[in-house]
Amino acid sequence: MVELSPQGLRRLFVWAPFTAAVPQLAFGITAYFTALQIQTLDPDHKLEQLALVNTVVAIVTIGVQPVVGALSDRTRTRRGARAPWLLIGALIGAPALVVTGMAQSVPWLLASAVLVHVGFHTLAGPLSAIQPDRVPIQRRGRFSSLFGLGTIAGGILVPVIGSRFATSIPLGYTVTAVLLLAITIAFILRNPEGDNRAAVSVSGSATRCLLRGLWINPLRHPDFCWVFAGRLLLFGGYAMIHTFQLYLLQDYIGLTRDQATNLTPKIAMVSAPGFVLAVALSGLISDRIGRRKPVVLAGGLVVAAAAVIPAVTATTAGIVASFAVLSIGFGIFISVDQALATQVLPDQQSGAAQGLGLLNIAAALPNAIAPALAAAVVSGFGGYAALYVTVAVIGVAGACAVLPVKVR
Repeated sequence: MVELSPQGLRRLFVWAPFTAAVPQLAFGITAYFTALQIQTLDPDHKLEQLALVNTVVAIVTIGVQPVVGALSDRTRTRRGARAPWLLIGALIGAPALVVTGMAQSVPWLLASAVLVHVGFHTLAGPLSAIQPDRVPIQRRGRFSSLFGLGTIAGGILVPVIGSRFATSIPLGYTVTAVLLLAITIAFILRNPEGDNRAAVSVSGSATRCLLRGLWINPLRHPDFCWVFAGRLLLFGGYAMIHTFQLYLLQDYIGLTRDQATNLTPKIAMVSAPGFVLAVALSGLISDRIGRRKPVVLAGGLVVAAAAVIPAVTATTAGIVASFAVLSIGFGIFISVDQALATQVLPDQQSGAAQGLGLLNIAAALPNAIAPALAAAVVSGFGGYAALYVTVAVIGVAGACAVLPVKVR
Protein backbone atom coordinates (compact mmCIF):
# COMPACT_ATOMS: atom_id res chain seq x y z
CA MET A 1 0.00 0.00 0.00
CA VAL A 2 1.26 3.50 -0.91
CA GLU A 3 1.63 5.73 2.16
CA LEU A 4 0.24 9.17 1.32
CA SER A 5 0.87 12.37 3.23
CA PRO A 6 -2.20 13.97 4.83
CA GLN A 7 -2.19 16.54 2.04
CA GLY A 8 -1.91 13.85 -0.63
CA LEU A 9 -4.74 11.88 0.92
CA ARG A 10 -6.97 14.95 1.07
CA ARG A 11 -6.22 15.69 -2.58
CA LEU A 12 -7.07 12.10 -3.52
CA PHE A 13 -10.39 12.41 -1.67
CA VAL A 14 -11.19 15.66 -3.50
CA TRP A 15 -10.51 14.09 -6.90
CA ALA A 16 -12.27 10.79 -6.15
CA PRO A 17 -15.82 11.77 -7.24
CA PHE A 18 -14.66 13.47 -10.44
CA THR A 19 -12.57 10.53 -11.57
CA ALA A 20 -15.19 7.96 -10.53
CA ALA A 21 -17.69 9.76 -12.78
CA VAL A 22 -15.51 9.25 -15.89
CA PRO A 23 -16.44 5.65 -16.81
CA GLN A 24 -20.05 6.14 -15.69
CA LEU A 25 -20.43 9.18 -17.94
CA ALA A 26 -18.82 7.36 -20.86
CA PHE A 27 -21.07 4.31 -20.54
CA GLY A 28 -24.17 6.33 -19.71
CA ILE A 29 -23.85 8.85 -22.53
CA THR A 30 -23.21 6.04 -24.99
CA ALA A 31 -26.33 4.20 -23.77
CA TYR A 32 -28.48 7.36 -23.83
CA PHE A 33 -27.49 8.48 -27.32
CA THR A 34 -27.49 4.90 -28.65
CA ALA A 35 -31.17 4.57 -27.73
CA LEU A 36 -31.95 7.75 -29.68
CA GLN A 37 -29.74 6.74 -32.62
CA ILE A 38 -31.36 3.29 -32.89
CA GLN A 39 -34.81 4.83 -32.69
CA THR A 40 -33.85 6.86 -35.76
CA LEU A 41 -31.99 4.09 -37.63
CA ASP A 42 -34.51 1.28 -37.04
CA PRO A 43 -37.68 2.57 -35.31
CA ASP A 44 -39.71 -0.60 -35.95
CA HIS A 45 -37.24 -2.84 -34.07
CA LYS A 46 -35.81 -0.40 -31.53
CA LEU A 47 -36.35 -2.63 -28.47
CA GLU A 48 -34.66 -5.66 -30.03
CA GLN A 49 -31.82 -3.65 -31.59
CA LEU A 50 -31.03 -1.81 -28.36
CA ALA A 51 -31.04 -5.08 -26.42
CA LEU A 52 -28.74 -6.61 -29.06
CA VAL A 53 -26.26 -3.72 -28.95
CA ASN A 54 -26.10 -3.66 -25.14
CA THR A 55 -25.79 -7.43 -24.90
CA VAL A 56 -23.01 -7.75 -27.49
CA VAL A 57 -21.08 -4.81 -26.04
CA ALA A 58 -21.23 -6.28 -22.55
CA ILE A 59 -20.25 -9.81 -23.63
CA VAL A 60 -17.31 -8.62 -25.74
CA THR A 61 -15.91 -6.31 -23.04
CA ILE A 62 -16.74 -8.28 -19.90
CA GLY A 63 -13.22 -9.62 -19.39
CA VAL A 64 -11.41 -6.32 -19.95
CA GLN A 65 -11.22 -5.26 -16.28
CA PRO A 66 -9.67 -8.44 -14.86
CA VAL A 67 -7.26 -8.67 -17.82
CA VAL A 68 -6.11 -5.08 -17.43
CA GLY A 69 -6.14 -5.52 -13.65
CA ALA A 70 -3.71 -8.44 -13.92
CA LEU A 71 -1.47 -6.40 -16.21
CA SER A 72 -1.55 -3.28 -14.03
CA ASP A 73 -0.72 -5.32 -10.91
CA ARG A 74 2.46 -6.35 -12.76
CA THR A 75 3.27 -2.96 -14.32
CA ARG A 76 6.46 -1.27 -13.10
CA THR A 77 7.09 2.25 -14.44
CA ARG A 78 8.34 5.65 -13.35
CA ARG A 79 4.67 6.72 -13.16
CA GLY A 80 3.56 3.70 -11.16
CA ALA A 81 1.29 0.75 -11.91
CA ARG A 82 -2.09 2.39 -12.48
CA ALA A 83 -1.44 5.72 -14.26
CA PRO A 84 -0.29 4.24 -17.60
CA TRP A 85 -3.46 2.16 -17.86
CA LEU A 86 -5.71 5.06 -16.89
CA LEU A 87 -4.20 7.08 -19.72
CA ILE A 88 -4.35 4.19 -22.24
CA GLY A 89 -8.02 3.63 -21.43
CA ALA A 90 -8.91 7.29 -21.91
CA LEU A 91 -6.95 7.49 -25.17
CA ILE A 92 -8.91 4.52 -26.54
CA GLY A 93 -12.33 5.48 -25.20
CA ALA A 94 -12.42 9.23 -25.93
CA PRO A 95 -11.83 8.99 -29.72
CA ALA A 96 -14.25 6.04 -29.84
CA LEU A 97 -16.96 8.30 -28.38
CA VAL A 98 -16.44 10.76 -31.24
CA VAL A 99 -16.66 7.95 -33.81
CA THR A 100 -19.86 6.61 -32.22
CA GLY A 101 -21.49 9.97 -32.76
CA MET A 102 -20.88 9.62 -36.50
CA ALA A 103 -22.58 6.20 -36.82
CA GLN A 104 -24.82 5.80 -39.87
CA SER A 105 -25.90 2.19 -39.24
CA VAL A 106 -26.52 -0.18 -36.34
CA PRO A 107 -23.37 -2.30 -37.08
CA TRP A 108 -21.24 0.87 -37.09
CA LEU A 109 -22.89 1.95 -33.84
CA LEU A 110 -22.22 -1.46 -32.30
CA ALA A 111 -18.54 -1.58 -33.30
CA SER A 112 -17.73 1.90 -32.02
CA ALA A 113 -19.70 1.35 -28.80
CA VAL A 114 -17.56 -1.74 -28.17
CA LEU A 115 -14.43 0.43 -28.45
CA VAL A 116 -15.89 2.97 -26.01
CA HIS A 117 -16.45 0.21 -23.48
CA VAL A 118 -13.05 -1.39 -24.05
CA GLY A 119 -11.38 1.96 -23.44
CA PHE A 120 -13.23 2.98 -20.31
CA HIS A 121 -13.23 -0.53 -18.83
CA THR A 122 -9.45 -0.40 -19.30
CA LEU A 123 -9.52 2.76 -17.20
CA ALA A 124 -12.05 1.52 -14.64
CA GLY A 125 -10.13 -1.58 -13.49
CA PRO A 126 -6.95 0.19 -12.32
CA LEU A 127 -9.04 3.10 -11.06
CA SER A 128 -10.91 0.84 -8.61
CA ALA A 129 -7.59 -0.42 -7.23
CA ILE A 130 -6.58 3.05 -6.07
CA GLN A 131 -8.65 2.58 -2.90
CA PRO A 132 -6.80 -0.50 -1.55
CA ASP A 133 -3.53 0.92 -2.94
CA ARG A 134 -3.64 4.28 -1.18
CA VAL A 135 -6.49 4.58 1.35
CA PRO A 136 -6.15 3.28 4.95
CA ILE A 137 -8.86 0.76 5.83
CA GLN A 138 -10.38 3.01 8.52
CA ARG A 139 -10.98 5.74 5.91
CA ARG A 140 -12.36 3.54 3.15
CA GLY A 141 -16.03 4.07 3.99
CA ARG A 142 -15.68 7.80 3.42
CA PHE A 143 -13.57 7.32 0.29
CA SER A 144 -16.07 4.79 -1.02
CA SER A 145 -18.85 7.32 -0.41
CA LEU A 146 -17.04 9.95 -2.45
CA PHE A 147 -16.31 7.39 -5.17
CA GLY A 148 -19.96 6.34 -5.13
CA LEU A 149 -20.99 10.00 -5.26
CA GLY A 150 -19.04 10.39 -8.48
CA THR A 151 -20.43 7.19 -9.95
CA ILE A 152 -24.07 8.08 -9.37
CA ALA A 153 -23.53 11.77 -10.08
CA GLY A 154 -22.23 10.66 -13.45
CA GLY A 155 -25.44 8.70 -13.93
CA ILE A 156 -27.52 11.72 -12.91
CA LEU A 157 -25.64 13.98 -15.32
CA VAL A 158 -26.17 11.60 -18.25
CA PRO A 159 -29.79 12.61 -18.99
CA VAL A 160 -28.94 16.28 -18.34
CA ILE A 161 -26.15 16.21 -20.92
CA GLY A 162 -28.06 13.81 -23.17
CA SER A 163 -31.20 15.93 -23.35
CA ARG A 164 -29.12 19.06 -23.99
CA PHE A 165 -27.55 17.42 -27.06
CA ALA A 166 -30.50 15.22 -28.12
CA THR A 167 -30.80 17.14 -31.40
CA SER A 168 -27.01 17.37 -31.95
CA ILE A 169 -25.80 13.93 -30.91
CA PRO A 170 -22.33 14.04 -32.57
CA LEU A 171 -21.52 17.25 -30.69
CA GLY A 172 -22.71 15.68 -27.44
CA TYR A 173 -20.37 12.74 -27.90
CA THR A 174 -17.44 15.07 -28.72
CA VAL A 175 -17.98 17.34 -25.71
CA THR A 176 -18.18 14.31 -23.44
CA ALA A 177 -14.98 12.83 -24.92
CA VAL A 178 -12.98 16.02 -24.37
CA LEU A 179 -14.29 16.40 -20.81
CA LEU A 180 -13.47 12.82 -19.79
CA LEU A 181 -10.00 12.90 -21.31
CA ALA A 182 -9.25 16.18 -19.52
CA ILE A 183 -10.41 14.83 -16.13
CA THR A 184 -8.30 11.69 -16.51
CA ILE A 185 -5.11 13.57 -17.39
CA ALA A 186 -5.68 16.08 -14.58
CA PHE A 187 -6.19 13.28 -12.05
CA ILE A 188 -2.95 11.56 -13.09
CA LEU A 189 -0.97 14.79 -12.82
CA ARG A 190 -2.50 15.93 -9.52
CA ASN A 191 -2.34 12.53 -7.81
CA PRO A 192 1.01 11.03 -8.82
CA GLU A 193 1.50 7.41 -7.84
CA GLY A 194 5.28 7.50 -7.80
CA ASP A 195 8.01 5.34 -9.25
CA ASN A 196 7.34 1.65 -8.51
CA ARG A 197 10.15 0.10 -10.57
CA ALA A 198 11.87 -1.08 -7.40
CA ALA A 199 8.72 -2.80 -6.06
CA VAL A 200 8.66 -6.57 -5.68
CA SER A 201 7.30 -8.19 -8.82
CA VAL A 202 4.14 -10.30 -8.62
CA SER A 203 5.02 -13.99 -8.75
CA GLY A 204 3.91 -16.04 -11.76
CA SER A 205 3.30 -14.95 -15.33
CA ALA A 206 0.46 -12.56 -16.06
CA THR A 207 -1.24 -15.19 -18.21
CA ARG A 208 -1.10 -17.89 -15.55
CA CYS A 209 -2.22 -15.58 -12.75
CA LEU A 210 -4.98 -14.17 -14.93
CA LEU A 211 -6.38 -17.59 -15.77
CA ARG A 212 -6.21 -18.59 -12.11
CA GLY A 213 -7.77 -15.31 -11.10
CA LEU A 214 -10.76 -15.65 -13.39
CA TRP A 215 -12.03 -18.41 -11.11
CA ILE A 216 -12.53 -17.81 -7.40
CA ASN A 217 -13.26 -20.95 -5.41
CA PRO A 218 -16.50 -20.25 -3.48
CA LEU A 219 -15.52 -22.76 -0.79
CA ARG A 220 -12.21 -21.01 -0.10
CA HIS A 221 -13.49 -17.44 -0.56
CA PRO A 222 -17.24 -17.44 0.21
CA ASP A 223 -17.32 -13.77 1.27
CA PHE A 224 -15.98 -12.69 -2.12
CA CYS A 225 -18.58 -14.79 -3.90
CA TRP A 226 -21.48 -13.46 -1.80
CA VAL A 227 -20.42 -9.87 -2.45
CA PHE A 228 -20.14 -10.73 -6.16
CA ALA A 229 -23.66 -12.20 -6.15
CA GLY A 230 -25.20 -9.24 -4.34
CA ARG A 231 -23.57 -6.76 -6.68
CA LEU A 232 -24.62 -8.79 -9.74
CA LEU A 233 -28.26 -8.84 -8.67
CA LEU A 234 -28.57 -5.20 -7.63
CA PHE A 235 -26.72 -3.83 -10.63
CA GLY A 236 -28.84 -6.18 -12.75
CA GLY A 237 -32.10 -4.81 -11.39
CA TYR A 238 -30.84 -1.24 -11.82
CA ALA A 239 -29.81 -1.94 -15.43
CA MET A 240 -33.15 -3.53 -16.28
CA ILE A 241 -34.90 -0.25 -15.50
CA HIS A 242 -32.35 2.21 -16.86
CA THR A 243 -31.66 0.45 -20.16
CA PHE A 244 -35.19 1.14 -21.40
CA GLN A 245 -35.83 4.40 -19.54
CA LEU A 246 -36.71 6.43 -22.63
CA TYR A 247 -38.89 3.67 -24.08
CA LEU A 248 -40.56 3.11 -20.71
CA LEU A 249 -41.58 6.76 -20.47
CA GLN A 250 -43.02 6.61 -23.98
CA ASP A 251 -44.64 3.15 -24.02
CA TYR A 252 -45.62 2.70 -20.35
CA ILE A 253 -46.45 6.25 -19.29
CA GLY A 254 -47.56 7.47 -22.72
CA LEU A 255 -45.21 10.40 -23.31
CA THR A 256 -43.94 11.50 -26.70
CA ARG A 257 -40.24 11.21 -27.53
CA ASP A 258 -39.70 14.94 -26.91
CA GLN A 259 -41.59 14.80 -23.61
CA ALA A 260 -39.53 11.79 -22.52
CA THR A 261 -36.17 13.40 -23.35
CA ASN A 262 -37.25 16.60 -21.57
CA LEU A 263 -38.43 14.70 -18.48
CA THR A 264 -35.29 12.60 -17.91
CA PRO A 265 -33.07 15.48 -16.71
CA LYS A 266 -35.87 16.71 -14.43
CA ILE A 267 -36.10 13.26 -12.87
CA ALA A 268 -32.34 13.33 -12.35
CA MET A 269 -32.47 16.72 -10.63
CA VAL A 270 -35.33 15.67 -8.36
CA SER A 271 -33.38 12.54 -7.42
CA ALA A 272 -30.10 14.35 -6.75
CA PRO A 273 -30.70 15.78 -3.23
CA GLY A 274 -31.72 12.46 -1.67
CA PHE A 275 -28.88 10.70 -3.41
CA VAL A 276 -26.25 13.17 -2.24
CA LEU A 277 -27.52 12.97 1.34
CA ALA A 278 -27.58 9.16 1.23
CA VAL A 279 -24.02 8.95 -0.07
CA ALA A 280 -22.68 11.58 2.33
CA LEU A 281 -24.11 9.86 5.40
CA SER A 282 -23.69 6.20 4.47
CA GLY A 283 -19.89 6.07 4.26
CA LEU A 284 -19.50 8.22 7.37
CA ILE A 285 -21.90 6.03 9.35
CA SER A 286 -20.17 2.89 8.12
CA ASP A 287 -16.75 4.14 9.25
CA ARG A 288 -18.14 5.34 12.59
CA ILE A 289 -19.81 2.04 13.49
CA GLY A 290 -17.05 -0.01 11.89
CA ARG A 291 -19.56 -2.11 9.93
CA ARG A 292 -20.40 -2.39 6.22
CA LYS A 293 -23.08 -5.08 5.98
CA PRO A 294 -26.06 -3.28 7.61
CA VAL A 295 -25.60 -0.26 5.35
CA VAL A 296 -25.27 -2.35 2.18
CA LEU A 297 -28.34 -4.40 3.16
CA ALA A 298 -30.42 -1.27 3.77
CA GLY A 299 -29.44 0.21 0.41
CA GLY A 300 -30.44 -2.96 -1.44
CA LEU A 301 -33.84 -3.11 0.23
CA VAL A 302 -34.54 0.53 -0.64
CA VAL A 303 -33.72 -0.23 -4.30
CA ALA A 304 -36.23 -3.08 -4.21
CA ALA A 305 -38.89 -0.84 -2.65
CA ALA A 306 -38.38 1.78 -5.37
CA ALA A 307 -39.30 -0.73 -8.07
CA VAL A 308 -42.70 -1.36 -6.53
CA ILE A 309 -43.94 2.22 -7.01
CA PRO A 310 -44.41 2.29 -10.82
CA ALA A 311 -45.90 -1.21 -10.75
CA VAL A 312 -48.68 0.21 -8.57
CA THR A 313 -49.11 3.57 -10.30
CA ALA A 314 -48.21 3.99 -13.99
CA THR A 315 -48.03 7.79 -13.88
CA THR A 316 -45.38 10.45 -14.32
CA ALA A 317 -45.51 11.13 -10.57
CA GLY A 318 -44.99 7.44 -9.87
CA ILE A 319 -41.94 7.32 -12.15
CA VAL A 320 -40.44 10.43 -10.55
CA ALA A 321 -41.01 9.04 -7.04
CA SER A 322 -39.55 5.69 -8.06
CA PHE A 323 -36.34 7.17 -9.43
CA ALA A 324 -35.97 9.43 -6.37
CA VAL A 325 -36.21 6.45 -4.02
CA LEU A 326 -34.06 4.33 -6.34
CA SER A 327 -31.30 6.95 -6.25
CA ILE A 328 -31.34 6.99 -2.45
CA GLY A 329 -31.13 3.21 -2.23
CA PHE A 330 -28.46 2.83 -4.88
CA GLY A 331 -26.50 5.70 -3.33
CA ILE A 332 -26.51 3.93 0.04
CA PHE A 333 -25.54 0.63 -1.56
CA ILE A 334 -22.79 1.77 -3.88
CA SER A 335 -21.18 4.13 -1.37
CA VAL A 336 -20.33 1.29 1.03
CA ASP A 337 -20.34 -1.79 -1.22
CA GLN A 338 -16.97 -0.81 -2.72
CA ALA A 339 -15.42 -0.51 0.76
CA LEU A 340 -16.82 -3.95 1.64
CA ALA A 341 -15.40 -5.33 -1.61
CA THR A 342 -11.86 -4.23 -0.73
CA GLN A 343 -12.09 -6.26 2.50
CA VAL A 344 -13.07 -9.58 0.88
CA LEU A 345 -10.42 -9.73 -1.86
CA PRO A 346 -8.67 -13.13 -2.03
CA ASP A 347 -5.33 -11.32 -2.49
CA GLN A 348 -5.29 -8.07 -0.52
CA GLN A 349 -1.77 -7.06 -1.53
CA SER A 350 -0.38 -7.92 -4.95
CA GLY A 351 -3.61 -8.70 -6.81
CA ALA A 352 -5.91 -5.84 -5.81
CA ALA A 353 -6.64 -4.58 -9.32
CA GLN A 354 -7.21 -8.07 -10.70
CA GLY A 355 -9.51 -9.03 -7.80
CA LEU A 356 -11.52 -5.82 -8.05
CA GLY A 357 -11.59 -6.13 -11.84
CA LEU A 358 -13.08 -9.60 -11.47
CA LEU A 359 -15.54 -8.34 -8.88
CA ASN A 360 -16.47 -5.47 -11.17
CA ILE A 361 -17.67 -8.03 -13.70
CA ALA A 362 -20.70 -8.22 -11.41
CA ALA A 363 -21.40 -4.60 -12.32
CA ALA A 364 -20.68 -5.11 -16.03
CA LEU A 365 -22.33 -8.50 -16.60
CA PRO A 366 -25.86 -7.14 -16.00
CA ASN A 367 -25.42 -5.01 -19.10
CA ALA A 368 -25.23 -8.27 -21.05
CA ILE A 369 -28.05 -10.03 -19.23
CA ALA A 370 -30.44 -7.24 -18.26
CA PRO A 371 -31.48 -5.99 -21.72
CA ALA A 372 -32.46 -9.44 -22.97
CA LEU A 373 -34.11 -10.39 -19.69
CA ALA A 374 -35.99 -7.09 -19.48
CA ALA A 375 -37.17 -7.38 -23.08
CA ALA A 376 -38.36 -10.95 -22.42
CA VAL A 377 -40.27 -9.87 -19.30
CA VAL A 378 -41.89 -6.92 -21.07
CA SER A 379 -42.86 -9.00 -24.12
CA GLY A 380 -43.94 -12.19 -22.35
CA PHE A 381 -45.33 -11.20 -18.95
CA GLY A 382 -47.65 -8.27 -19.34
CA GLY A 383 -45.47 -5.28 -20.13
CA TYR A 384 -43.54 -2.85 -17.99
CA ALA A 385 -45.50 -3.43 -14.76
CA ALA A 386 -44.20 -7.01 -14.73
CA LEU A 387 -40.69 -5.65 -15.27
CA TYR A 388 -40.91 -3.56 -12.11
CA VAL A 389 -42.17 -6.51 -10.06
CA THR A 390 -39.25 -8.60 -11.35
CA VAL A 391 -36.76 -5.88 -10.41
CA ALA A 392 -38.23 -5.68 -6.89
CA VAL A 393 -37.72 -9.43 -6.37
CA ILE A 394 -34.17 -9.23 -7.74
CA GLY A 395 -33.44 -6.28 -5.44
CA VAL A 396 -34.50 -8.17 -2.32
CA ALA A 397 -32.36 -11.15 -3.32
CA GLY A 398 -29.36 -8.90 -3.96
CA ALA A 399 -29.72 -7.16 -0.62
CA CYS A 400 -29.96 -10.44 1.29
CA ALA A 401 -26.85 -11.85 -0.43
CA VAL A 402 -24.71 -9.79 1.93
CA LEU A 403 -26.06 -11.55 5.03
CA PRO A 404 -23.69 -14.57 4.95
CA VAL A 405 -20.58 -12.36 4.57
CA LYS A 406 -18.35 -12.73 7.65
CA VAL A 407 -16.82 -9.27 7.34
CA ARG A 408 -18.97 -6.95 9.40
